[in-house]
Amino acid sequence: MVRSKNASPTWSDVKAALLDFDRAGLRGLVQDLYTASKDNQAFLHARLGLGHDQLRPFKASISKWISPDLMKGQSISASNAKKAIADYKKAIGRPHGMAELSIFYCEEAFGFLESCSINDESYVAALIRMYRRSIEFVSRLPPAERTTYLERLDKLRSRGRNVGWAVEEEFNSLWHAVALDEHQGE
Repeated sequence: MVRSKNASPTWSDVKAALLDFDRAGLRGLVQDLYTASKDNQAFLHARLGLGHDQLRPFKASISKWISPDLMKGQSISASNAKKAIADYKKAIGRPHGMAELSIFYCEEAFGFLESCSINDESYVAALIRMYRRSIEFVSRLPPAERTTYLERLDKLRSRGRNVGWAVEEEFNSLWHAVALDEHQGE
């Protein structure tokens, strides 16, 4: 196959180039990708089901970005925190993992808001959007597997009153729109 040197390579180009690799060469390529970044390592561990806590690196990334140590000059990035969840989804995307990571994001965000009292509308809006996603993920789980997640979501809902920005009202609206009160007893 003739590859164009002018156009940006695409996935088709990569697939074609991979055909030239033997088993050892392909293993070497994956090893190089593995050692290139912690994100690649987390992806491969999750995809291959390795380790006892496959969510740990994704949670660490969420914490780093949504609840940074401001005294050390670390910056807040809701988009980077959300990227950790998106990376997990690409790696394996198990429903329980998606529910866990999205609720963890909300818990970390609340911890940060309660400790720092930041007044950032976009941060709070991102929190509300993630709470909505959490409810969606939990709602897709079999009813018998929702209890722990629903308890955590309910606790987050009550923590909303301490934040302002009408977070409690927004969380209550999202909670009741899905009728989660009715599901708690299941």
